[in-house]
Formats: sequence, C-alpha cells, structure tokens
Amino acid sequence: MGQILDGAAVRRWSRLAAEALGRTRGEIDALNVFPVPDGDTGTNLHLTVLAAADAVDELPGGAGVAETWRALAQGALLGARGNSGVILSQVLRGLAEVLGPPGTAPDGAALAGALEHASGLARGAVEHPVEGTILSVLAAAASEASAASAPAGPDGPGPEADPGAAGAVRAAARGARQALRRTTGQLDVLARSGVVDAGAAGLCVVLDALAAVITEEYPERYEVPARVAGRAPARDGPPEPRGPGYEVMYLLDAPDAAVHGLRETLDGLGDSLVVVGGDGLWNVHVHVDDAGAAIEAGLAAGRPHRVRVTYLHAHDTDPEAAHVPHRGRAVVAVTAAGGLAALFEESGARVVRREPGAVPPLAVLAEAVLAAGDEVAVLPNEPEVLALAEAAAERARDGGARIAVVPTKASVQGLAALAVHDPLRRFAEDVIAMTRAAGATRFGHLEVAAEEAVTSVGLCQPGDVLGLIEGDVAMIGADVGDVARHVLDRMLSGGGELVTLIAGTYAPPGLAAALEDHLRERHPDVEVGVYDGGQERYPLLIGVE
Repeated sequence: MGQILDGAAVRRWSRLAAEALGRTRGEIDALNVFPVPDGDTGTNLHLTVLAAADAVDELPGGAGVAETWRALAQGALLGARGNSGVILSQVLRGLAEVLGPPGTAPDGAALAGALEHASGLARGAVEHPVEGTILSVLAAAASEASAASAPAGPDGPGPEADPGAAGAVRAAARGARQALRRTTGQLDVLARSGVVDAGAAGLCVVLDALAAVITEEYPERYEVPARVAGRAPARDGPPEPRGPGYEVMYLLDAPDAAVHGLRETLDGLGDSLVVVGGDGLWNVHVHVDDAGAAIEAGLAAGRPHRVRVTYLHAHDTDPEAAHVPHRGRAVVAVTAAGGLAALFEESGARVVRREPGAVPPLAVLAEAVLAAGDEVAVLPNEPEVLALAEAAAERARDGGARIAVVPTKASVQGLAALAVHDPLRRFAEDVIAMTRAAGATRFGHLEVAAEEAVTSVGLCQPGDVLGLIEGDVAMIGADVGDVARHVLDRMLSGGGELVTLIAGTYAPPGLAAALEDHLRERHPDVEVGVYDGGQERYPLLIGVE
C-alpha cells in the first residue's frame, strides 16, 4: 500500500482529486443552497483544486515532499474560488504544515494530527462558523482518523484498528460520509431543500481521492448524494432572506497584524467572511451589498489584487421576469487593434472594440454580451477591462443569461482560450477549459518608454525599449530585437511548447522573421505562430504556452 505521502503521492492525489471533482462538479453544484443558492460550489471547488494540482505539476519531477506540499497549498490559496474553495485552500495549508516537514512519520497518527490541525485552521478562518457545513464534516473526519490511530486501550485494539495511514484515511473518509448525511438535520435551509451541504460533499470527494492514493484502492465512481433519503424539498413557508448582493474576493499583500482590523471591518459590512493565508499573503472572501467598501477595506490593510466581484442573485427566479430565449453559446472578446480583432473573429469570437489605452463603455459591452447568446464567455484581454467585464456580465445575468468572465489579462491569453473553446461541451466545462488554457499561457510585450520612469530593473529614459513579462519590466534596452530575444529566452526558461508572436504597427521590418530564426536555433522544439496584430502601442506581443 502507498502509505507514505511523499512528493509523488501528493502529486497523484492533487491530480486525482481535481479529476474526481471535475466528474462530480455538476452533482455538487445541484446541492448548492447555502450560503447562497447560486449553483457553483462544485465548480468553485474544482477550480480551486485544479489550481493546486497545476502548481504541483509545475514542479520538477524530483521535487521533495516539503516543496510539493508547499506548492499544493500555495496553488490552492492563489486559485481559490468561492466560499468553499477558500475554506478548502486552508484545509490544504493545514495538511501541508503538518505533513510537509522532512522527517514526518508516515503513519496514521501523523495523518490524523494533520486533519485535526487543518480542521482548526479552517474553522478559525471563518468569522462565524456554522454547523452542518464543510467545517462540521472536516471535524468529524479528523476525529475518526484520530480514533482509528489511537493506541490500544486496556482491552486491546478495536475491531477496525489500523495504526497505519491507510487505517486513518479510511476512517476519515468514512467519518466524513457519515457526517455529510447529518448536515441536512443541522442546517434549516438544507432540511427545507432535502439536500446535504454542497461544500461538505466536495470535501468528501477530496478525502475519497486521498484514501484511494494511500490505500491504492480506487473507486469506480465518487458518490455525491442527489437527495437525502426519505426527504423531499419543502415548498411551504416564507422565502429565505435575500442576503447581500455581491461576493467580493481578492488576494491581499498585507502584514499579519493588519488582518485583525480588516476582519472587523468586513464583518461589519456583510457575511460569509473567510480570510485565509499567512506570511503576508491572504485570500479574502466576503458577501456584501457595498462591494466598493469591501475593496477599500483591503486597500487600507495592504495591497489587494486579483479582485473579483460577482453578483450573487443572478439565479433568483422571478415568475414574472422575461426569460432570455435559447440562442446558443458565444464568446465576446475585447480588443483595440484591427489585426487582433480579425484574429479573434477568425477564431469565432464576437469582438467589442475599444480605443487604445481606454476601456469600452459599459453599456456597449453589456449590450454586446446580451446580444451574443444565452451562454456567453467574455474575454477582457486587459487587466483594466476585467472589472468592467464583470459589471457587464452582472447586467446580462439579470436578464437570465449564463455569463462567465474568463480572466484573460492579455490578447495572447484570449487567443489561447479561444483555441480550446468547444460549443458542444457543457458551458461550465467549456469555461473551465478556456480558463485553464488562458492560465497556462505566459504573456509578455515590448513597448517604448514615453518618459523617464523608475522600473523594477532600473531607470528608463524616453525612447528606451522596455521588455515586460506579465506586467513587470524584465529588461531595458536600445534595440527592439535584442530586448525581444531576451524576453523570449526568459519566458521559455521555465519550458514551453508554443510561442505566439503578434507584431504591431511599428514593429521593425523583419523582426518576426529574426525571432523565428532565434527560436529555431535556441529552442528548436518550440512551435512558433506569427501574426499581424496591428496594435499601435506595443511593437510586439508574446505568448508562451
């Protein structure tokens, strides 16, 4: 039995858990009635674990156990989605802190202790813990694992005693399943709907995957209860209170001392407050009516980034509301340049043009999204357009459409997302595939400095050529070709299979051909695609997949 959670086993678990949540995502989404009935808990958990698994996959094959656990926890923290996803990221952090240090005994007591620690961390991250949720089920799993790995009493070991990791993880998974069934009776909203807690159901899938890796006993399917036996959803009685209107999430760079005050401020603004992380990096989640105030609280505590604002009541049903007729799947892409617009249109997207250096009017983008179809993925393709795209999506969701914003920060990420777009897939699956493709694409660009400025690599003067990688200046030079080669080599230092070069209006003649020659010589295994983007501001856009 694979009883040692070494680096290879953690890698297998992360990928297996992601695959298992991918298969059960729709069933978990269908259970989602708490804290908001927005039907996305399974999807959020899947995306969270995918982010963790992708972070582990980026490690070299021989990475040690401590490094692997650290990557798993960090990937989950950075990629956490939704209330349950943020809590699960804290669970993975707790496991990593106990099982990651070198020399940890590979036995049931260590695993049980890790689950106990994870349970305490997760509960402490939630401002107002509620029983009948993922927290209750995690606590039960930890308790059962501890009981299974406890030393024998005066009458000898129990009938199912197993001091090894296999015994502890079997007990944890079994205890979680038993606690999952109890959630219906612990929370009124679950009882009225006749379902178990969605986040807790997702945790059971993750623990089942862990048990499979440790015991090498792989289930044919991962169970998600469709409905509690003998219960039907209750239709009578007053409707649930509507609750705050927006989910606000962001990563926050802040000293640990500032987080206590942030918690107090956000707790006064809304509910479902969860703050996880540590060592200066935090993931903040809260439901509020005033999204701006929640973001301002983050600014007062530190530097918020990757801000996401989601309207929570898009799935509310109004019998008198007009429903959007089924018009099929579409992708809307935002871009400024004519050549880029043509590339997006050739790839099947509807394009919303913006002026260089500006964002499109909200009304124009919202109207384009509404007109595109009843299932629409939006590609912002610039960090500055992302918040506007979310606002436009909220307007379209109010009309009954299903809208997802794929967080593309560059045109090359948008093109990568379009390359895997498949209108025959389920919408959620299509969005996940596009999000993964965009996230797997590193982006860079060249621009010419217009004024003197201090950058991360020194002082630049007007006319200097700047090479940027994912928004940060990586090189200052005098020659476009030299800077482009340096940026390409830096971006490919971590590996890559496909390089996309998009030349701008003011790119020097022969630049793309010279870079192709450079890539053939220095990186012969890399496939290269060259396009004319027509962008004015950037002589060259670069993507590495």
